[in-house]
Amino acid sequence: MANDILIGIPRQTVRADGLTAAVESTLADFLSGQTKALGEIDPALGRFARTARDLVLAGGKRLRPTFAYWGWRGVVAAREPVEPVLPALAALELMHTFALVHDDVMDDSATRRGTPTAHRVFAAQHRTANRLGDPDHFGTTSAILVGDLCLVWADQLLARAAVSTATLFAVRACYDRMRTEAVAGQYLDVLGETEPAAWSVERALLVARHKTASYTVQRPLQFGLALAGPAEADVAAVDEAYHRYGIAVGEAFQLRDDLLGVYGDPEITGKPAGDDLLTGKPTTLLMLAHQLASPAQRAELPPDPAGAVQPAHGSGGHNSPAALARRVEVIVETVAVAHVEALIQQQVTQGVEALADPPIHHAARKALTKLAASASHRWA
Repeated sequence: MANDILIGIPRQTVRADGLTAAVESTLADFLSGQTKALGEIDPALGRFARTARDLVLAGGKRLRPTFAYWGWRGVVAAREPVEPVLPALAALELMHTFALVHDDVMDDSATRRGTPTAHRVFAAQHRTANRLGDPDHFGTTSAILVGDLCLVWADQLLARAAVSTATLFAVRACYDRMRTEAVAGQYLDVLGETEPAAWSVERALLVARHKTASYTVQRPLQFGLALAGPAEADVAAVDEAYHRYGIAVGEAFQLRDDLLGVYGDPEITGKPAGDDLLTGKPTTLLMLAHQLASPAQRAELPPDPAGAVQPAHGSGGHNSPAALARRVEVIVETVAVAHVEALIQQQVTQGVEALADPPIHHAARKALTKLAASASHRWA
């Protein structure tokens, strides 16, 4: 049965330092078959599928498969081959692409990883082909379908993991919870832009926990633990450690994203800086700035910049270049940036401490300690 499950999956024994390459290879092989199958139905579907494939393989940190791998490696035998669970690890990247594509549509983002976002790619294809209708509407609808397709592909690839039926059911339960929490967090994120005055630091952290921490760190770790199946380790203790580590490090990851969204270098992040301020997204950073600001500073941090009218000449309004630049300065002056940096360090420390006592293999504990630092202290 395992051989049947692994049809089309690269047969390889993978060292930890080769994990990213193995995930990329697994994705490329799987997507090759999927794009070919759609192309045989109609050439236009082949082009559609190849666009989706290119988005998946466009790079990225591959953090979710990495955390899942170490969640799995934390309780399995040191020489246990990773090949049987590679499809499940790679499936997390397909789910991630679904989330990114839909997020970019909702935010109307122009770039991702330094290249045009999916809806912009499809709009450009529409214009180049001189098709009828609105190119931007075509781009949006096509991107939504690409996101949906990636989520279907994730399910298909996950089903190829060569694990027992009981283990796969346990993995699916974690996977389904991860997806539900990601959607819930995304909705709260969208809702926050419509009522920023009703938001708070606590609620912004709640959004970070569900939108990012859950499906970036916490659930992938527990997903990996579930992939291990029955283990000799105290699974309950390991699961609790992964829960505590995952929430803490996941929140730190999102807090760093908040800072990069305002102060990051677009040449490095691959995304424009200042989008959160333009939309009025009530991030933890912005909520802290409002909380710490003096009355004069608060007046320069309007709660609804997305609704402000910018004069055509660009000389005024909440979203003029000058006003945005000033808002960036004010956030620093409130010491909100320093508070967020301190909160990131606090969360990383708490996450690492959670790994100290549970029966996790040393290599996994060491790797997760390094990942806590690299995921939360980064330039992109």
